[in-house]
Amino acid sequence: MGKGGASIPDEEWERFLREAEAGTPGAPEEPSARARTVARRLREEPAPPRGWRTHEPAPRRRGKGRYVVGPLLAVALLLVALAPGRVVDWFGGGGEGGGTPLAAESERPGEAPATEAAARLPTPERPFRGSPAERWADGTAGIHVPAARATGWMDEERVARALERTRDFLAASGLDPGVLRGERPQKAIALINPHQADVRKYLATAFDEPGRDADPLLLFSRLDPSVRLAGDVVKTRGRVSYREGERGAVEVTADVTYVYPVVRAAGGSDEVARTIVRRETVLSWDDPAKVITEPGTFSLLSYKADIANGGCGTPTGYLTPAFGAERAAGGPAGGSEVDPYDRSTSMDQRLEASGGADCGTATRT
Repeated sequence: MGKGGASIPDEEWERFLREAEAGTPGAPEEPSARARTVARRLREEPAPPRGWRTHEPAPRRRGKGRYVVGPLLAVALLLVALAPGRVVDWFGGGGEGGGTPLAAESERPGEAPATEAAARLPTPERPFRGSPAERWADGTAGIHVPAARATGWMDEERVARALERTRDFLAASGLDPGVLRGERPQKAIALINPHQADVRKYLATAFDEPGRDADPLLLFSRLDPSVRLAGDVVKTRGRVSYREGERGAVEVTADVTYVYPVVRAAGGSDEVARTIVRRETVLSWDDPAKVITEPGTFSLLSYKADIANGGCGTPTGYLTPAFGAERAAGGPAGGSEVDPYDRSTSMDQRLEASGGADCGTATRT
């Protein structure tokens, strides 16, 4: 969407989808700057005031062949990491070997990961040292996907395929090396139902004019050009669940935490910082007999993000981690304190605990 607020022509959107499916290289990049902050969101409250980082497009009308899910909901909470002097007392993890790898997370854990008094700082060779993520799995291996069963309009085979494509979306949006370097997430966008006008508008604005009401980081992980991934591994922990939704759709919820270790792109420093992103994304695999959709695509119902050490300021669509000296100079962010590795509480509880503050404080990274 341009500055005047006009929607994208259908021909342009279809061209974009074709290019996404083909994996067209040379995706445009936005200029770097400090990235994002918090928004307010309480689904249970009637008609809440519009949050600083809340996306609420108008509800789609009910009608023949249309599926109305109500306002699409998206929120984010930014956490600024504590200064190194305080962080070192919170680092977790096992010994030099990282301990025994954790089993997959098939259900919500009952408590946060343990912490240690002795800090084990990360290095380029061991970028996850000193954090619970050292025992997490790599990439999609850390995302638990349940067994498929016939649900709603889908038989067991279709459900299995929907779960597989959901994991493909999570990989394309949060793990793809090109997207992490700042490219547009073409493969991920190609999996989203192109007939969702509100989502089309949101995505166009988020990449062309990122801001408080449209930030691609709610759905996609893109690193500021001033940093690069330390190594080639992103640690993950999370799970996928599903149930029958409206009009027989298969509603899939993905709750996943990603840990990105980074170093300065310019080189000359071995200091490793970590950015931690937890996202909860709810997708609807709709019955094409009842909803206008395209084969192999889903509708977005809601998306929420909680980001630690990814920047707290004017959103520009990039994760901008702070390193030790920068965190110390910046001082505490205020707001509630959150352990970004704690998956024992739901995203709703975490966001509600923020009390609507623009930025919170991460107890460790």
